[in-house]
Amino acid sequence: TNAYFVKKSVGGCPKKILLHWVVDGVCGREPPRMADYGNTWTLVEWMELLDSLSSLFRLAVGKKTPDEEVLASLADVGSGYGEAVLTVLRARREEIRQALVERTNNVSSSTLQDFDWQIKLALSSDKISFLHTPLLNLRLDVKENGALKPLSVEMNREELQTLISSLEAANKVQSSGGDVHALIHKLLGY
Repeated sequence: TNAYFVKKSVGGCPKKILLHWVVDGVCGREPPRMADYGNTWTLVEWMELLDSLSSLFRLAVGKKTPDEEVLASLADVGSGYGEAVLTVLRARREEIRQALVERTNNVSSSTLQDFDWQIKLALSSDKISFLHTPLLNLRLDVKENGALKPLSVEMNREELQTLISSLEAANKVQSSGGDVHALIHKLLGY
């Protein structure tokens, strides 16, 4: 059915325009509207068309599918149709990848919205009468499920250094395209 819908879709309108609109939908913008195509498809066909093309673009980018495999998966729709899909995929691959990353990040449980810090000097405690230990009070505003939650953490010098090292490691993984979530779970011992 996928081949049928791709073939039918590009037969009724300019190939690349519809494909670019589908990618717009994948990237969080307005997808193509059935009303713009008159009576070309039934509602069920239209929904299957959008789902098939959206899935094709998401999977090709998400799994880093080579161009040859994308063409092979579209072999039954004819080379002109497969080439049109591949042209749009090549042109907008990075944009689709960014949308997939953002979508994944939005699914993650929480994101840091803001922070503030303050250093204080602990002069004594209930166990030791003379400390002179610097402590960092870190306030984090974390957005979780749409709600902003304030978190406060007090750290000594060693704990602060561990936090900084962990954040630097996460930044290196992020900039190299690695899995930040796996690194964080490893650092936290999950």
